[in-house]
Amino acid sequence: MKQLFKDKVVIVTGASSGIGEATARQFAINGSKVMLAARSEEKLSEIVKELRSHGFEASYVKTDVSIESDCKNLVERTVERYGTVNILVNNAGISMRARFDEVNLEVLHRLMNVNFWGTVYCTKYALPYLVASKGNLIGVSSIAGFHGLPGRTGYSASKFAIHGFLETIRIENLKKGLQVMIIAPGFTSTEIRKHALVADGSEQGMSPRRENNHSSPEFVAKWILKGIRKNKRNKILTWEGRFTALFQRILPRFVDWGYYIAMAKEPDSPVK
Repeated sequence: MKQLFKDKVVIVTGASSGIGEATARQFAINGSKVMLAARSEEKLSEIVKELRSHGFEASYVKTDVSIESDCKNLVERTVERYGTVNILVNNAGISMRARFDEVNLEVLHRLMNVNFWGTVYCTKYALPYLVASKGNLIGVSSIAGFHGLPGRTGYSASKFAIHGFLETIRIENLKKGLQVMIIAPGFTSTEIRKHALVADGSEQGMSPRRENNHSSPEFVAKWILKGIRKNKRNKILTWEGRFTALFQRILPRFVDWGYYIAMAKEPDSPVK
């Protein structure tokens, strides 16, 4: 693994916590030159300082991926420092929890701006370097990108959009050696549910799920590197997700009811 990733230049968005932070650390441990991106400069600075104290090569650029100029600046700063981009991990994202008939449409705009347009912007400016180096383009997605989740209309819509976008990028570059992977981790113990937006656009503050039953960010991060090594196209990390992707093609109503019942059981669920 270290031989494969040694001296590779990697950009990770949403790298101030959770899956993004764990992924940046994994790449650094395996000898990559890592550029961390997120909105929290304070958190990024602390992570980079720690990585450098262990002899790893890491830098950061404060980035709001919903702003195109920020994404362009991220790629330009990375190239200025390291000369190219070999791997882009589009991880930055936010979630929501509200019924569509009750939600302020601004919530859906925010979900699309961060999750979908953030992926589009970063990919747009990194793509020439990724193609030139026959590199890897990664989208951290969700089973919500394979089948709609009740109470998560904006989240599911953004993940479906990311899938269509990345799959098309893959096909357009079939002859150029670009590797594109969509990874769906399943429920992971991160802060994304604490910061999920509710109907009025505020953060829900508390996770409705038992976080200790979920996968760790480190587990997901290791699979991102394994997926690149194994040249995976789509990687769904949970059996629940794999069954969903399979049965939504042959028994879609069964999957609809399964997710309806599961989401309705959550504390204070918007799904009734």
